[in-house]
Amino acid sequence: MASTSRIFEYFVVCGLGPEIRALDGLKGFHGAEEMYMPAFIDQFPHSGHALYPPPPPQLPTCVLPAGVRIYSSRLDANDVSTYPRSYPIVLTEGDGSKIYVSCIAFRDPICEDIIEAYQIPVNSFADKCICFVSHSPCFQVLRDALEEIFVLCFSPAGCSKPLWDIISHVVSNVPLPTPGKDRVLFAIDNCLLSAETPPKEWLPHADISFQPLVQCLDVDKLIQLFTAVLLERRILLRSNKYTLLTLVSEAICHLIYPIRWQHVYIPIIFSSGVDYIDAPTPYMMGLHSGVDTSTVTMDGVVVVDLEYNRITTTEDIPPIPESEHSFLRGEILKLLQPNVVAIDYMKINLGSMGDYSLRTATKSWGQDHDFQLRLIFLRFFAQIMSGYRNFIDNALPTGFNAQAFLKKRSRATNQPVESMLMIMQFIETQGFLDYLERCNNAEEFTNNLLDKLQDATGRGQSPLAIFPSHVADPEIITIADSEIEGSEPGNRHCYKSFPANARTEEQEEKRKSILALVGGASKQVPSSPAVRISGGPKAESLSPRERAAERERMVLDIKVKLQGLWLRLLRLGATEDPLSSFEYGTILALIESDAEGIGGSGFVECIREHIHSGWQCRLTDEQFIAVKELLKTAITLASSRDDVSTIRDALEVSAEMYRKDPNNVQDYVQRHLLSLSVWEELRFWDGYFEYLMENCSNK
Repeated sequence: MASTSRIFEYFVVCGLGPEIRALDGLKGFHGAEEMYMPAFIDQFPHSGHALYPPPPPQLPTCVLPAGVRIYSSRLDANDVSTYPRSYPIVLTEGDGSKIYVSCIAFRDPICEDIIEAYQIPVNSFADKCICFVSHSPCFQVLRDALEEIFVLCFSPAGCSKPLWDIISHVVSNVPLPTPGKDRVLFAIDNCLLSAETPPKEWLPHADISFQPLVQCLDVDKLIQLFTAVLLERRILLRSNKYTLLTLVSEAICHLIYPIRWQHVYIPIIFSSGVDYIDAPTPYMMGLHSGVDTSTVTMDGVVVVDLEYNRITTTEDIPPIPESEHSFLRGEILKLLQPNVVAIDYMKINLGSMGDYSLRTATKSWGQDHDFQLRLIFLRFFAQIMSGYRNFIDNALPTGFNAQAFLKKRSRATNQPVESMLMIMQFIETQGFLDYLERCNNAEEFTNNLLDKLQDATGRGQSPLAIFPSHVADPEIITIADSEIEGSEPGNRHCYKSFPANARTEEQEEKRKSILALVGGASKQVPSSPAVRISGGPKAESLSPRERAAERERMVLDIKVKLQGLWLRLLRLGATEDPLSSFEYGTILALIESDAEGIGGSGFVECIREHIHSGWQCRLTDEQFIAVKELLKTAITLASSRDDVSTIRDALEVSAEMYRKDPNNVQDYVQRHLLSLSVWEELRFWDGYFEYLMENCSNK
């Protein structure tokens, strides 16, 4: 049977809400030349009545990353730029899980009450985006269902039921298929759709085509991008198509399997987030080609121009060793040739592989090519990580004897260790260390395709032997169409614009009060200049969702600033006093001026990430004093806020910085931290005891 989870978690509409603000924070309408902040307009189900956490507050900014533009016309058949646009986006939550969103953006009439309140010219249109939101990477069914909803809304024939009734039925009733066992059939009006997911024994579910990746980049550029991602560089993808940014980002994440990308992942970054490119830690981000980056420092950033098959970076990317590089390049080239003998061979020998068999009769790109491309990269990992299991040593801090592994490889390939720079960097990455940690997980180890492939290769078997030899036909689960009470057969529902969902009395009253306030202000002070939002007034004018989104942007902004300041503090010359430096003063100000503790916790996290990236905690005496004072300030302020987690993290960072000599930890606490009042606070010990109990129970 299908699982109780659902494919469609939310249907969301974003665009121009009753509270209009320009991208630069100016309240109100300032002409059609301005770009405006997108907002939540409608959703189903409402957050208080859903099985899932509410959609992330930054969703409107992400689905309309350029903002909302106001137009005097709708669709022009002779102007492609006015056509609706369909594209996927992927968001990453704090725990690393992904949210998959299918979007259709289009021009829609602005609501009459908003036009009247803000004195916008009549018959104006604005960008609007409808979305399906899910934690399941079912890109195809998300897109197909959304496009059917869109077509139903604007079809001259209309739909048989009210549009929001159709939406609510789909969201509430379509279950997520059990991997490899179910196929779910459901209908949107008269359009039949299906959904299924591959067995757990297969490669991870990737409901995308890898063709855009190999179309945009030639083989050498593809391998260069793959290497940069594997070595956890700062990656910036550029394209004038949102779809391309998402598909290439997702494709490259699947090609590094069994490694997982561990860092910041924003396939489409909103236009006002350009400053995030300056972040010193690894990231993979996508930015529309039309966004200007001339004010951003690109040192060390690997910029991938998907429109022009071009990769630029100021830092060298060490090449993959010759033998593995030759294999990877040769296999990809064979796959891309118009007459691919290997595909014909696999069609003959994989007849029992069900829907994932190589079943197309033409040479055009299809699921067979996607599968074979992923298998090529898995075979690459089997080669470059050959024998790695013999060097897993949980007694070592990293859990892996890298030196012995490199020496063994040096003897096997007759190449000096010094020539293995790419492998040396790879086995120090967070992704590789995360993989080793997962190898200790019994369930994950059972389904470890890399180990299975290495074993099969050692036995002289085909790589295909690692997959199930027979896949049973899936059980068909049919979702009955909805029966709307009071609907009459033959009655059609037609719309000139995307309809609003029914609002509660509270929502309607809030909307009216916002627009009444705007309308009153515009009538009383028609010529008053716009007021820039800042501080308290801004917070008062924002909805809870917008406040949460604003806070998330602020957190990321502070973290980026702290990372840059921290690295510059460590690079100060021998004659410079850290305590008198601009870097120290700015970090201290960020810690002290932040009532919510973002600066303090962000500084501690910054040090911890630097330690995990390989920093050996080497400080001069002057730097030690500066860091100690900053940590003491962070701990003191965290204590005043009852912020036990930041206190704990700061103490753990302190211990890490002295881990080479355990005696120094006690000395550090006694000489530098014992004077803090936190040790006398009972609530600290209560909170820390709970933390220890929780962590002990999880081990």
